[in-house]
Amino acid sequence: MTRLFVPAIASFLLYLSLTTGTGTIGLWSIEELLLGVLFAVITAALTKNLLRGNYLGFLSPRRWLLFIVYLCGPFLWALTKANIDVVSRVITGHIKPGIVRIAPGLPNDASVTLLANSITLTPGTLSVEVDEKTNDLYIHWIYVDEKALAHTPRDYELICGNFPEWARRIAG
Repeated sequence: MTRLFVPAIASFLLYLSLTTGTGTIGLWSIEELLLGVLFAVITAALTKNLLRGNYLGFLSPRRWLLFIVYLCGPFLWALTKANIDVVSRVITGHIKPGIVRIAPGLPNDASVTLLANSITLTPGTLSVEVDEKTNDLYIHWIYVDEKALAHTPRDYELICGNFPEWARRIAG
């Protein structure tokens, strides 16, 4: 029941926020409210099988708070350092691109997605592929030095720092 109820409520609230101020009953017309309910039920019915397992955990205030702390703290710091690094590499021409495999050992798809997006949003790195069997990531990196070539796939600190630990805390 909750697999239908939560997406329906979320879809209805999103619909209401997008159609605010266009009606005659408060902020909406009766037709818009009925159409919003219809769209919410259809959306919930179509997405119920996509949201398997404990997806309600993503609604947890603790996870959202951790995510906000991650964005404002470690991610912003890494983003700043990466921007400075890329600017200096572009100015000096000190670029040696390559693809590196990392194996962060993340437990689920949500944490792998969070890590891959964090890596891609950081200048100088790009998540190219995910090995679905092992959740290893292939990262295109602006400067692959000898230390990076000699590392084992579990030594991901050179490329993405502590992003995997945060992904584990937030989505794991």
